[in-house]
Amino acid sequence: MSDKSYNVLILCTGNSARSIMAEALINTMGQGRFRAYSAGSHPTGKVNPFAVEKAQSISYSTENLRSKSWDEFTAPDAPQMDFIITVCDNAAGEACPVWPGQPVSAHWGFADPAAVEGSDDEKRLAFDQIFRHMMNRVRLFVNLPLATLDQIAIKRELARIGEVEPEA
Repeated sequence: MSDKSYNVLILCTGNSARSIMAEALINTMGQGRFRAYSAGSHPTGKVNPFAVEKAQSISYSTENLRSKSWDEFTAPDAPQMDFIITVCDNAAGEACPVWPGQPVSAHWGFADPAAVEGSDDEKRLAFDQIFRHMMNRVRLFVNLPLATLDQIAIKRELARIGEVEPEA
């Protein structure tokens, strides 16, 4: 088993909900094998409180969570990414940033739970559903035998994971 730690950048438009939850899941479920970061093409400047709740539900420290621009990860001192995963939902018509360079990229579209209108219970339910769907995909991702796969096989596996139907 490889001791390599992989850097993963999770991108979304606002970096307030989906990318934040995916960051928490990968960092927690990856058990040190992955270091996830999140960013947005047009960050809202604040993290959605329901996303914070979901991160806390898996004992992820939310102290340093913040909504930030993906431009921070193009700076010379930024960590070099091994993976770029976009989590915005194309069906919602969001403009997801395109990441240049050599990282393996994938798109895992999720509906935006922050767009749900209604009571706090209805919003919380939307966040719960998306979080469970993300958890299923992240579980598959962090268990890939990356050390034994070439870049083409990894890209194929990431795309397959992005097509996984959510468990009910």
